[in-house]
Amino acid sequence: MSLSSTERNGDARERLLARLLDAFGEALPAPEVSLREIAARAETSHALLRYHFGSLPGVLAAMLKAQRSRDNEVLLEAARQGTFEDLVLAIWRTYTRPEQLSRVRGFFHVVGLAAYRPEDFREFIDSLDDLTKMLASLAEREGLDTEEALTLATVTVAAIRGLLLQEVLTPTAHSKDAVALILRMGKRASS
Repeated sequence: MSLSSTERNGDARERLLARLLDAFGEALPAPEVSLREIAARAETSHALLRYHFGSLPGVLAAMLKAQRSRDNEVLLEAARQGTFEDLVLAIWRTYTRPEQLSRVRGFFHVVGLAAYRPEDFREFIDSLDDLTKMLASLAEREGLDTEEALTLATVTVAAIRGLLLQEVLTPTAHSKDAVALILRMGKRASS
């Protein structure tokens, strides 16, 4: 059986993405780094990066999507065994670890670019509802109807992302207190 060129290109893209993830670990390349520098660190060519990802923002978006997907596998396990509150705290702890700072900054960088050119970031944008879906499922399991659960999850994820942005911009802010407030508001909404 022979593979089509689309399947081969998809496999090559996935292998290249795996090399990028291995080279950068939990971090993301800074937006001011060139494709050549990224390629050198991943021991590949910048031409391959451009072919498979289009640009530096394309590389960042693909890496973020893959990293977030790995995070979500761990968070999903927490969701299976825990409560809505447990998952909110797990999400917060996951993304506020010091080694996550470059990735959180990269997330907001890519989101900003996607706001201007959503057509170039469709795959990344489509992946942004994953945490909302997990939280909504838990809220339903805890007794909220589908619409209330989705609203609570949407507001919670928006608040977490806002607090993460605040952590990036003003790290001395009192975000942990704000997370506790989000959880209290969620409990009132579910009562």
